[in-house]
Amino acid sequence: LDILNSDLVHKGEEALLVKAKSFRRNFYGLVAGFVETGESLEECVRREVYEETGLTIGNIRYFGSQPWPYPCGLMVGFTAQYESGTLLLQKEELGGGGWFTLNNLPELPAQGSIAREMIDDWISEKKIREQ
Repeated sequence: LDILNSDLVHKGEEALLVKAKSFRRNFYGLVAGFVETGESLEECVRREVYEETGLTIGNIRYFGSQPWPYPCGLMVGFTAQYESGTLLLQKEELGGGGWFTLNNLPELPAQGSIAREMIDDWISEKKIREQ
């Protein structure tokens, strides 16, 4: 079973969105990566976010999961809060990224993906707070 994680990191009114170099379309999604042997899901979230962005995170919360279109795959989603660090994108894997608010969102992943579900949940939460 291959386990991947997808992580929505937020800081105040902003969410961290990244563009993987492997994405064929020009959309921004979430930091993601494979869980390594001997690693908990939460350890994977911390490691992947740090490796790909240079950021330290906390308050990691399980969001949900979905089957992944690789043989025997599972995508597990988490949210986390920014704690510290300056955004430094890993150029080998990421072609772009940054902090986005409701007013400057880039093109997002397709409906039906857990990444989009997590982003839509974040958007809904922010809109409720604005009312």
